[in-house]
Order: sequence, then structure tokens, then C-alpha cells
Amino acid sequence: MAAHENDYTLPDEDPRNPYASASEWRHQESSAFARAAVARDPHTSSSQMRDLSNFLNSTRIESDGRGTASGNYKPIVIGDTDGTHDGGVADDGKDVVCGPLLNYRRMEARTWYGSVLVVTKGGGKTQTFQPTLRLGRVEAEAATTQPSLAEEGTTVNGAETLETNGTSALQSNHGTDIAGICLYSDPRNTFWQFPLTCDIANTETKWAYSIVNVRYKSTTKPKTNYFFIPAANESMRMMFHSCNGFSVGTDEEAWSGPALWNDVMRNHAKAPFHVMMGGGDQIYNDGIRVKGPLREWTDIGNPKKRREFPFPESLRAACDDYYLKNYIRWYSTEPFAAANGQIPQLNIWDDHDIIDGFGSYVNEFMKCDVFRGIGGTAHKYYMLFQHHLAPPASTYTSDVPGTTGADLQHDPTQLVDTYVGEQAFDTSYIIGSRPGPYVAQHSMNMFSKLGARVAFLGIDARTERTRHQVNYPETYDLIFGRLREELGAAAAAGQPFRHLILLLGIPIAYPRLTWLENVFSSPLIAPVKFLNRRFGFGGGVFNHFDGSVDLLDDLDDHYTARTHKKERNALVKRFQSICAEFSIRLTILGGDVHLAALGRFYSNPNLHIPIEEDHRYIVNVVSSAIVNKPPPAAIANLLASRNKIHHLDADTDETLMALFNKDPGNSNKTRSSNNVTMPSRNYAIITENSPHNHAATTNGHAEPTDAGTPQNQFDGKDGHSFLSQGESGAGTEHKAAAFETHGKANDGGLDVCIRVEIDQHDKEGKTEPYGMTIPVLNYDSGKFKTNAHSHHLRHHRSRPDTAGGASTVAPSTAPSLPVSAPEAGR
Repeated sequence: MAAHENDYTLPDEDPRNPYASASEWRHQESSAFARAAVARDPHTSSSQMRDLSNFLNSTRIESDGRGTASGNYKPIVIGDTDGTHDGGVADDGKDVVCGPLLNYRRMEARTWYGSVLVVTKGGGKTQTFQPTLRLGRVEAEAATTQPSLAEEGTTVNGAETLETNGTSALQSNHGTDIAGICLYSDPRNTFWQFPLTCDIANTETKWAYSIVNVRYKSTTKPKTNYFFIPAANESMRMMFHSCNGFSVGTDEEAWSGPALWNDVMRNHAKAPFHVMMGGGDQIYNDGIRVKGPLREWTDIGNPKKRREFPFPESLRAACDDYYLKNYIRWYSTEPFAAANGQIPQLNIWDDHDIIDGFGSYVNEFMKCDVFRGIGGTAHKYYMLFQHHLAPPASTYTSDVPGTTGADLQHDPTQLVDTYVGEQAFDTSYIIGSRPGPYVAQHSMNMFSKLGARVAFLGIDARTERTRHQVNYPETYDLIFGRLREELGAAAAAGQPFRHLILLLGIPIAYPRLTWLENVFSSPLIAPVKFLNRRFGFGGGVFNHFDGSVDLLDDLDDHYTARTHKKERNALVKRFQSICAEFSIRLTILGGDVHLAALGRFYSNPNLHIPIEEDHRYIVNVVSSAIVNKPPPAAIANLLASRNKIHHLDADTDETLMALFNKDPGNSNKTRSSNNVTMPSRNYAIITENSPHNHAATTNGHAEPTDAGTPQNQFDGKDGHSFLSQGESGAGTEHKAAAFETHGKANDGGLDVCIRVEIDQHDKEGKTEPYGMTIPVLNYDSGKFKTNAHSHHLRHHRSRPDTAGGASTVAPSTAPSLPVSAPEAGR
């Protein structure tokens, strides 16, 4: 094993990748390595470093001198900013090797809570230097509603008086110093967290922070970063992304690196995002098995020997080093790094944050020492980098098996010259009641406010995942208990939430691929698998972990997979019950599939329920990937051809919506009949049409009308048609797609804009916007009928023309989620 422990330093040679899939349309991997990452010269442009008190009075978002508009892709690779000793001067703890990273946590009353993380070079049991963060609010003139920077001035009543081009004075409450809290430190690096507490004003506010007396490795790194907090009576402007990295073997230069983050920052400069939600795969750690310390283990051809391979301390330390260096490399890569310091993040994780397919291989293999070991190590750095939380004191190793389980032991070897902070979870977390089956930690689900009228729920769908379950039944009970508590408290206070954003790693309203599952799991595949194990027949058709057909782990991941179907359906019905109880509109965000799409659930057309009053109308915004390459257009077309109208139950249908009226730019990516799936890189922007806006309603907005009246032009339509005024005209011409009208109406609906890359070779990452609007829900219990007792409807292949048979009985309470099925191999 030792022979490969240092292979992950990315040598210059470019061997053919023996682990890439031979399947041309596998979106996780390409068929071969095209080019290894290479070190690049630093940016030649520079900007004047400034103290917090030296502000620029220019625009809402200041240029930091990076030149991101030009989109020059200059990744910082492992070995360049990995934070290890380089033979220079002795470490004094002041060299920042990663960060700052800005997170959002919660709002309470009129207080905003977040955190900043930086990683410094060197460390150990004790730290020689404790950094300090300076935080302040940049005040705006009383007559102005837009925060702006100002020049340095004098001091009045303990606050700086800043002059604007020699005109009126502005006030700024600067000088709040926050001492860093050490989360973790070993001789390689130290992780410092700075808790932020900001007041919420009657108008949108701009905040500035800097970390004093530290040195940044990059000469273009700004000393001062800025972020925005919405007004007390407004909701956040949201950005959503997923699949933020490249799969093993991808030609990164051919895809212009993480170019779409340039577009994110351009849109942030025009209308600052208050939060960016990461739907999983914020980093790709799959390289650990190709050029990392798991290479020799992956090379073992015999699955039994691979399962029995130990995970000793030497291998654990090598894997720990890989995850650490890969995080530092990726989170220091521009322009993603710029967004990290300026847009507060809310993240959940998915398989690539660990390794491709984690949780979806067969049970016997998932429980092997190596997978348990890397699961624990990946979770350690997920907590540090993505949540700014102290990790467990030690992670799994076969040398000390008690590092997991009920009677938790600490591994003394891992604690040599190492400091681990005390674990403490913010009240925004909903912690699972027992550890996951393969990651021996508790799931971390989240609830938070996204401003005045929007609630957020993030479900950790990876920690507890097996091939036969996504989450434990008791975890769902905890989540829904907390959700009812929060929604009920807001309603009782006279400030009800009107929208609920649900963040999932994988789409839940998506075309079925059951036929493909059946082929890959068929007994007919067994002889081919045997030949593959003995003679290598079939090459990349089979994965190098459990020997199953490559792609089967991806299919098993989906909520629409047959193994997860009962759990999925019960989950949707439970959310429908929440929507009816609190008259709140649910919108689901999902990624993973490397396509843009928009799925939705809605009531059976024979119930004649306008969407504005339909508690079953749930939109699933599918936005993926912001960085990774998309699948070929043929796969998008295949999925579009499978876009049938499915029936969740007698009352609920589901299908994808026709969002893409054209391909981006002048391209012809998809066939003319495909307007539901888009195989291009993308991300999403979501904004509430605030009731406080002074704007007339426009396309995409209409007051609810009585069902069956001539005014309800959508009555009786099925999901292959537009179902509401908010869907009508969806695409590039919709008001939600244009910056001038996006979020500017006042009916309380959500404007959704999926921004799709026009040209993969454009390093500026220009995009084309596609929009639609999700209306608020005005639910009236008992007003409409149900088909709950009309069993004959279940036999209809399509239901738009089905009339009658609807019962006047009110919808029953949604069923509890089923007990998880037995795990594979038992």
C-alpha cells in the first residue's frame, strides 16, 4: 500500500485512466483522462489591499481586481496551496491557505447569524496565534435604499463618519472584533471559525468583514469582503447550485474550468444574493481511488479480498491528507473562491463529497473497513469546510474499531499533537437520533428562515442512505415535528411563512428509468460479470467497487428507483399534508443528474383545482451541474421521451414541465421535440415577488379564479400543458427570465430562473435565462373534492378526460413513512 500513498500529489505524466467508465453517456466519468491538473502562474493583475476602514464608494459589489469578467481559469492545484511546510520561514500561524468561507445559519427575531472560516498553515495541540475578525455594517444615506461603500472619514460617537466624494457624511458601526474559535488543529493546518451576529434593519444592509494580521497566499485576495442581509420585511434572494466539481477523467480545460461562477458573480454584482444553497457534490473527491491512496485497493480484482482489506492508521492518515488537500485546492479555486467569501452558504452533501456512489453499493461491500474509513474521513472535512463545525475527535480505523459505534472510543494515535474543539450544533440543525449505517455519525438536517416569508429545510439524504432506504423513519419524524413547530409558531405570531424551500441532493419528480434498472440487475448480466471478474471482459461497464454494472449505483440513488419508491411517495404525501395544514407552498430543489429540468406534482385534472389553491402543486427545480460536464444530448432526449404522466395516487399526477422553448444561444443541443431536459451546465436564481413591491402584476401572475369558470383557462389541463399563469410562456421570454422584471411583481409568488451555459468554451461563462413563476398557496380546506374513494381511476393510463367519481370527503392525513426495508444481502 505504501507504494501508492503519495501518488495523489498529481504528477505531470498523463497515463490513460484505467478506472474511467467505458460508457460514453455516464455523466460521472469520461472514458479516459485527458489531462491532469497542472500548476499555473498566479494572476498578474493585482489590487490595492485595504483595511476595513478604507472603503470604496462605487457600486453595490466592488471589483476585487481578480478580473473574473475575463473568466481566466487558473486553478490552484494540490501541492500549490495545500498548506504544508515548504521549507521557508517557521510557521507563525498567520498564513491563510484557504478562505475566508462565509456561511449562513439562521435568523431569530431581528438578528442574523452566520460564520466565517479560514484555514491557516501549521498548528498542533496549542496555537501560537489567534486571528481576529473585524465586522461592521456599511451604512447608507437615509434617502437611499441601496447600501454602498464609502471613503474613510472621521469618528463621531464611536462610529466612523465616512465621506462620499466630499458630500454628505455616512455612519458606519465599525470596529466589532471577533476572536477566532479553534475548531481543529494539527501540525498541517488550523481551522478558525468566527461566529457572526448581525442586526436586521428596515432596509437591506451591507456588511463588511476582514481578518486582521494574517497573510493570504494569493496576491489578489481582498482583505475586505462584503455580504448583504435583506430588510426585516423581505425575503432573501436565493441562488441554488449542485455538482460543483469535475469527475475523474474530465478534460477541465475543454469545459473552461468553473466558468459559470463568473456568471454567478456578475449577477451577484447586479442584485446581491443573500444565500447560496449547495445541493450536494460541492466538491468531487473521486480522485482518491485513481491518483490517491486508494489506488492499490481499487486495483484488487477479487471483490472478496477488496472487502476484507483493512483500513489501518497509515491508510487513514493518507486518506485524511488527500481530503484535506483536495478541499484546500478546490475551495481556493477562482472564481468559486470569490463567491465563498461574499455569498453566505447553506449546504447538504451527496456521494461525491465522499466518493462516487457512496451508500448505494451492496450492503456487504459498504460495510467493509475501507468504505467505513473514508466515510468518516470525508465527514470530518465536510463538517469543517462546509458547516464550520468541530469534527469528531477521531474517525474509523481498523486498528481501533471502537472509533465508531455506541461505545465510542477515541483513537489516541489520531490525537497526537492535535487539538479538536468541542462539538456543538447550532439550533438550526435537526440531528438524527442514531448513526448512519456506513458513516458512523448522525445525520445533520437543517431548518432556517430565508427572510420574512420563506422557510428552508435541508434533508441530509446521504448519511443514513443504503440501497434500500434514504433516511430512517425516526429521522423523518424528527424533521416533520420540527417543521410543524416552526411553521405553527410563525403562524401564531401573525407572520406565517408562505413558501417552504426543500433542499434535496437528488430530484424527486423525475422521469423513471425502471426499465434500465431491470436490465442492469437482470440474471442475464451474471455471466458477463463473471467474465469481467476473471478476464476483465467488459472493461468499464462494471464498477471497481462491488462489481455491479456501472451506472446502477446512480439509478439506485434516485428517489424514483424501485427500491425507494414507497419511501418517496410517503414523503411527498406527508409534505402535501404540511402544505394543506399551513397553506404554504413547497418548492423542492434537487441536483445530481447534470441536467436542467423542472418537474412538478399537481392535482388530478378531474378535481378542477386551480394551481393557486392546489396544495398538491409542488415544483421540483432540477439544476445540475454548475461545473461538471453534462451528459450527451442523446441522453437528455432519451429522458425527455420517458416524460410520461405518472400517478402518485388517485389525486396526484406528476411530470416534467416544458421550460426550454429554445436551446441556449444559437446552439442546437437537443432535438426539437425535447423542451423538458437541457444538457448544459446551469444554476438557478429564486426570488420572491414581495408584496411590498410597487409593481403591477405581469406575465406569470394572476389572482386565483373559481374553478370551472371561463377565466380559468387552465382548468382540466394535464401536465404536458401549462397549468397556471405562472407557467404560461415559460422559458426565455417569461418575466422571471429577465433581470428587469425578475422578482419585481408583488403577488408573493416565487420567480425561478435557471441560467444555462451558452458555450462551454466561453471562459466568461455567459448564460441564457429560462423562467417561470410559482404562485403562493391559498388553501381552503374542504372546498374541493378528492378521488380517494374512486379506485377505478387507478386503472386509467391517462386521466385528463376522466370526469366524475370524485368524492367530497376531505383529504385524509398523509401516511407515515414506511419502516425501512431490509438491507441488501441480509
